[in-house]
Amino acid sequence: MDQSGGVLHLSKQVAEEEPLLRVQGLKKVFRSGESDLVLFENLSFEVKRGEMLAIVGESGAGKSTLLHILSALDHASAGDVYCAQLKLNSLSADDAAKFRNQDAGFVWQFHYLLPEFTAAENVGMPLLQRGRSWTQVAPEASRWLREVGLEQRGHHRSGELSGGEQQRVALARALITSPKLLLADEPTGDLDGQTAEAVFELIARLHREYQLTSVIATHNLSFARRCHRVLRLERGRVEEIRPETLPV
Repeated sequence: MDQSGGVLHLSKQVAEEEPLLRVQGLKKVFRSGESDLVLFENLSFEVKRGEMLAIVGESGAGKSTLLHILSALDHASAGDVYCAQLKLNSLSADDAAKFRNQDAGFVWQFHYLLPEFTAAENVGMPLLQRGRSWTQVAPEASRWLREVGLEQRGHHRSGELSGGEQQRVALARALITSPKLLLADEPTGDLDGQTAEAVFELIARLHREYQLTSVIATHNLSFARRCHRVLRLERGRVEEIRPETLPV
């Protein structure tokens, strides 16, 4: 973020590159008793490499469901999602798991750290799932804990960490695989104002320094305002709005 207004400015190079993420005609329907509930339909948008995109909207608008579809955790009822040249909605369960382990990092509102493991072990879990030994993984886990300012807390279990520290560990875990795409679902929603600000600043710095492509669902319009672009999900439709028009 720059110091003049907190906006992450797009470079000419970013603007000219092919999109990393393409969403075409997306629809999601849930069965509710005898009727169908259409959460959203005909959603189409693109996210260029290097962009930080905010998705805003009221609770229940479908932000979390949309992120689950973008990460191949859920399937759309219709439409297509591409990450680079990979068509996510056609992946098998095994290939979807591989995509999440290698190409997409996810940060949830709740950290979902495994309580029986240390912070370092939680960070290293995606690499351990690939079959690598702890001896191989430990240096990478320490490096990413250092990136989020928690290198000295690596031996602590999640219950010994504050809420902000837990979310920093979750962010390090999401990024240890060097993903193409970072998805964050209300990553500051459970934090107090000051801690939330610090976590968002950290996400923004790592986005910039590691040239990530990030999609962040958030209720915090001040944070959304500081992203490259903002999409508002409302009444089953998506509308792009200018970040500078959002409240600070």
